[in-house]
Amino acid sequence: MALHVLDEANRCLGCKKPLCQQGCPIHTNIPEVIRLLKANQLDDAGQMLFENNPLTTVCSLVCNHENQCEGHCVRNRMPSHDPVHFSIIEDYISTTYANKMTSGPAPRNGMKAAVVGSGPAGLTVAVLLARWGYDVTIFDARDKIGGVMRYGIPNYRLPDSVLDDFQYRHLELKGIHVRPNTAIGKTITIDDLFRDGYKSVFIGAGLWKANAMHIKGETLGNAAFGIDYLANSKAFRLGDDIAVIGVGNSAMDCARTAIRNGARHVTCYARRDEDCISASEHEVRYAKLEGVGFRFCKAPVEIRENGIICRDTVKGEDGKFTQVEGSEMFYPHTGVIVSVSQGSENSSRQDHHRHRDQPARPAHRQRGRQHHP
Repeated sequence: MALHVLDEANRCLGCKKPLCQQGCPIHTNIPEVIRLLKANQLDDAGQMLFENNPLTTVCSLVCNHENQCEGHCVRNRMPSHDPVHFSIIEDYISTTYANKMTSGPAPRNGMKAAVVGSGPAGLTVAVLLARWGYDVTIFDARDKIGGVMRYGIPNYRLPDSVLDDFQYRHLELKGIHVRPNTAIGKTITIDDLFRDGYKSVFIGAGLWKANAMHIKGETLGNAAFGIDYLANSKAFRLGDDIAVIGVGNSAMDCARTAIRNGARHVTCYARRDEDCISASEHEVRYAKLEGVGFRFCKAPVEIRENGIICRDTVKGEDGKFTQVEGSEMFYPHTGVIVSVSQGSENSSRQDHHRHRDQPARPAHRQRGRQHHP
């Protein structure tokens, strides 16, 4: 592993204008990290990664590298089209250095901060606030931290052990408190948090509300929404011939998880053509390798207990796809997973219940959204 990583690091050209760094959403100083690794300064490289991104051990596994750092690598312009695979370099450095992270909490500044939600946004904010001396408490409606990283990304892509190690090294050792199984907005409200001395509340409640297609049959017992299926796939009994509606990364996760759960046949349906797949190329290739089939230009119009009915779509001159009336066709399946997208529930905040003439509490309220690595 180490030899392979060093070989990959030696392929870096050390560009004066690093396009890889520009392609990274958080602007990781990739050339400097690689330079430190090659200079046998692995700890310094690891420290740089974690200071820039507390979730570096997660991002090294699930980020869309092919469209970000690796996709922007200048080596893509060479005839060989062989970008430096920074993902394996980051994974090696971050997991190796993480084992050395044993320092305790930073000196306290006397102020408390609450973080609602322990997904990627909540965990990142909690770690940063703790570095600045805040006494941080994380509230999460589920029993374990991670949010969509734990309950929305399959274990074969992001092992639970990565998040468990994060909790120990970045939360427990740093004195960050976690209240699991505690949904803010029900028994405890945000006003209660301010009453109890929290000076700031960050809301990163996540995108847990599945977006429905609003077609007939979505409530049947052989149907499931993708975000619900990924949260606990083994709880569903969808049979061995499953249709997945959608071709995004979450849909690929659903399809590949269904294969791992024993489904003999899995088929993904898309309203548009193959050029419109939103999932990463790697995920699609893995899905096909594992036996997942695809049907394009098929718009589901009804879910039945024994399959789905789709209508053909055609692409117009304007690039838009329209359904062809009278082209309905039935496709037999034992179960259906709807994985088209999801959004936020916005149920944590209670301010909308306050009378409009009553002034809001003078405190800092920050709102965050969390997205798939």
